[in-house]
Amino acid sequence: MRAIQITEFGGPEVLNLTQLANPVAAEGEVLVRVSRAGINFADTHARQDEYVAKYELPLIPGVEVAGVREDTGERVVAICGTGGYAEYVCVPTERCIPIPEGVDDDTALALLIQGLTAWHLFKTVGHVMAGESVVIGAAAGGVGSLCCQLGSEMGAGRVIALASTDAKRALALELGADVAIDSAPEGLKDRILEANGGKPVDVVFEMAGGQSFDECLHSLAPLGRLCVCGIASREKNRVSNSQLLKMSWSVCGFWLFHLLERPELISSAMADLFARAERGEVKAVVGGIFPLAEAADAQVALSERRTTGKLLLDPTV
Repeated sequence: MRAIQITEFGGPEVLNLTQLANPVAAEGEVLVRVSRAGINFADTHARQDEYVAKYELPLIPGVEVAGVREDTGERVVAICGTGGYAEYVCVPTERCIPIPEGVDDDTALALLIQGLTAWHLFKTVGHVMAGESVVIGAAAGGVGSLCCQLGSEMGAGRVIALASTDAKRALALELGADVAIDSAPEGLKDRILEANGGKPVDVVFEMAGGQSFDECLHSLAPLGRLCVCGIASREKNRVSNSQLLKMSWSVCGFWLFHLLERPELISSAMADLFARAERGEVKAVVGGIFPLAEAADAQVALSERRTTGKLLLDPTV
C-alpha cells in the first residue's frame, strides 16, 4: 500500500511517500480501506515529537480515518491513533463508528475529532448554561467552525468568534457567530469585552496559548471558565491559584483521547452530531482535500493558518 512514513522527526520534509505491505488486523481489530484521512494541527506536533502523546519511529501519522471495513463492507469513521495517512489501517473494532446513509465521508470525518471536541467543549468541559456568552478561538478552523454552528443550539447567548482575517471572520458570522473580532493577542481582552457590550464573558474556548491565553483569562466574569483545547503558539502559561480563588475562575483542559477510556461519551455525542448533520443543522467546512503525496503541503498550509475548516487527505489518488 501507499503510505506517508516518518523515519526521523523534523519539518514537513520528513513526510515521505513510500510503499509498504498492507497491515494485518490482529484479534479485536478490523482492516479499513481508507477513503479520507483527517489532517489535524496535532499532526504537526507529532511530526516533531512535541505532542501530548509520544511516538516511536518509523511512524505513519494520522489519527482518524473514514473508509470501508474490509470484513463487512460497512462505511465507518474511526480513531486509529496512528497509521491514518495510508491506503489501509487497522483499527480496534470498538473504535469504528458506522456512518449513516445521509452523511458523506467528508462530513463524517469532520464530525469525528473536530465535532467531538466542539460538542464536549460545550457540554462536558465548559458546561455552557442557557444564555451564557461564549468566545470561540480559531473560529474558522475545524473545531471553531463547528462551535459557531453549535453555539445557539447548545444554549449559548452571545457567541463571539476570534479569527485572524476578514474572510475568516465573515465565515464565522455566516456559520452563526453573533460577532467576530480580530484574534491578534495584543489588546484581545479589550476587544472581547467590547464585543460583549463592555461586560466580561462566561466561557472561552482557547486554542492558542501564550499571550492570547492570558488575554482571554482576564476577559472572564466571576465563575467564568477558560477551556484549553489547543496550544497552537506552543507557548506555555502559568496561572495563579490566588487569582482563580479571587475570581472563582475555572481553567480546564480537554484532550480528545481521554474519551477513548469513556466510549459512551463518544457514541452519544456522535449520534447527536450525525443526527444534526442529517437534519442540516451542522455542515462540514472542508477547507481542502489533498492527494496523499501532498501531505507535507497540507501540513504547511495548516501551520501557516492559510486554511479554513477541516483538511483531508485522499489516499486513493
